[in-house]
Amino acid sequence: MVLNALLTVYDYSINFLRRRRIVRRNHRKEKTGPDRLIPQLKRLEESRSILYGLMTAAVLLLLCHSAMAIQKESTAEKAENFEKQVKGGLFNFWTFDRQPAGKIPEGFVQAVYGDGPEGTWNIEAVATAPSAPNAVSAVSRCAACSQLLIAHDLQYEYPDLSVRLEGQGTIGIVFGLRDPRNFYAALADLPGKTLRVIRVIAGEESVLGEAPLKAKAVEWHTLRVQRNTIVSKDFIETFFDGQITLSVEDQLLGLGQIGLLVRGDASVHFDTFNAAPLYSHRPLSPPAAY
Repeated sequence: MVLNALLTVYDYSINFLRRRRIVRRNHRKEKTGPDRLIPQLKRLEESRSILYGLMTAAVLLLLCHSAMAIQKESTAEKAENFEKQVKGGLFNFWTFDRQPAGKIPEGFVQAVYGDGPEGTWNIEAVATAPSAPNAVSAVSRCAACSQLLIAHDLQYEYPDLSVRLEGQGTIGIVFGLRDPRNFYAALADLPGKTLRVIRVIAGEESVLGEAPLKAKAVEWHTLRVQRNTIVSKDFIETFFDGQITLSVEDQLLGLGQIGLLVRGDASVHFDTFNAAPLYSHRPLSPPAAY
C-alpha cells in the first residue's frame, strides 16, 4: 500500500512538471535556452523506476512465501494423515446394535442442563430403526430441563454430526461442550415445527438463530450439523431431512465434546449417530496481509 501510494505521488509530480514545461514553452517568446525543468523531470523518472523495481521485488517475495506456506501433500502423506485421524478416534459411527439392551450406550455419560431430575437413556430393540435391531431410547420427564447424552473423551473443533431420530418433542445434537453449562446445540422442535441453534454460557441460554422446520412425511428424520470455518469466521450450518435449514455465525466456544439432547417432557429414539472432523474446511495458513 505504501509503495503504491508513492508511485501515485511520483506519477502526479512527473505529469505536473511535464504540463508545466509545455505551458512555459508555449508562452515563452524565445524557444531557445536551457529548460530548467528537464533535470527535475529526469530525477523524478529515475526515482520512479527504482521504486517500481522495489515494488516488483516485494510482490515476487510475497508470491514465493505463499507458495512455500501452502504445500501440496503427496499421496503417501495424505494416506498417513488420514490414518492418524482414524486412529485418533474422531471418525465414529454408532449404530448401538452390538451393545446390550437395557443399558446406557458404552462410551457415553449422561447429564442434565437446567432444573430437574436425570432422565433415562437406554439401548432397546426397535424394529423400525434404520439400523435394526437396536436404537437409543431417551425419556425426559422435566418441563424446564434438557437431558444430555455425551460422548466420553472425544473432542471436536469443527465437527460434522448427524443422527436419525424418531418421536415427539424437542430433540437435538450437542457440540462444543465444555460442561453441561457451556455448549452449543441444534434443536428440532417437532411439534412446534421450528429449528433453533442455541448457545449456553455459564448456564445462560441464547438463541443464535431460528427457522421454520419442514419435515418429510417419514417416521425417522435426519438431523445434521456442520461447524465450518472460512478465514476468520465460524459458521454453524444445520440440515433437516437433507435440506439446509439454518446457518448462523458464532465462534465464542471452540473445541468441545459432542452428544445428543432431549428437552422437556418427551420420549424419543436415536439411531446411527455419526461424527467426523471437518479438517478440509480449516485454513492451512493465515491469510496474507495486503
